[in-house]
Amino acid sequence: MQLVEQLRAARSKKDILLMTHLVLGYPSFAVNREVIQQMVANGVDVIELQIPFSEPMADGPMIIKANQDALANGTKVAECLAFAAEMAAQYDIPFLFMTYYNILFKYGVEEFLRKAKEIGIRGCIIPDLPPEEGEEYLRLAKKLDLAPIQIFAPTSTEERMRTLAGHGDGFIYCVARRGVTGSKTEFDASFDAYLARCRRATDLPLAVGFGISNQEDVRILTGKADLAVIGTATIKLVEEKGAEAVGSFIAGLRG
Repeated sequence: MQLVEQLRAARSKKDILLMTHLVLGYPSFAVNREVIQQMVANGVDVIELQIPFSEPMADGPMIIKANQDALANGTKVAECLAFAAEMAAQYDIPFLFMTYYNILFKYGVEEFLRKAKEIGIRGCIIPDLPPEEGEEYLRLAKKLDLAPIQIFAPTSTEERMRTLAGHGDGFIYCVARRGVTGSKTEFDASFDAYLARCRRATDLPLAVGFGISNQEDVRILTGKADLAVIGTATIKLVEEKGAEAVGSFIAGLRG
């Protein structure tokens, strides 16, 4: 089943889906393993696995630190691939890779995507690769049935949104505000107008991320988005209270 079909089937049973994010190798793969177990057991629908990169330009201070610490710990792409294979085999939810284009370029775009497909990854989020510069990536992703997830921003024109959606699959990642991950997002009239523009531009499911951190945020998004993306909040929680705190946090997000 294609990712978009899988998400629509899951969405038909829930008011909103939850997508979470973690940086592989931070603070360790053992903790990653425990966090994922807690996330899946408490109802997470999709998990985004970030392969650490030295210059994660879309990310805020917390995730930048996680990337840097993972790399300082010696985390390698091959280890991330092996860990992802283990998780995809163990849990029956979609796993995605999020990383930056240099990781694919150094590994070999075709080799990376073929490996991702082979180990059960369902799609990729590459924030620094616009479709105009990603012809090889998009062609191979389509051939391999890996969803090349595209990103809308509040600064995107409706024409740009339609162009991006035409190259995307799986869902559209709607950045909730300008800037990087981790800061609080204000859900006001301008946000509602932005999401309405996103809806007009595509019939793919909409995931909203950047600054989604609690039950109230998820409640506000319910009925407006198909997926709420929780990233920095869980990384911060693990750092402050340990992996065992993740389960109850996730369980409480949908009320």
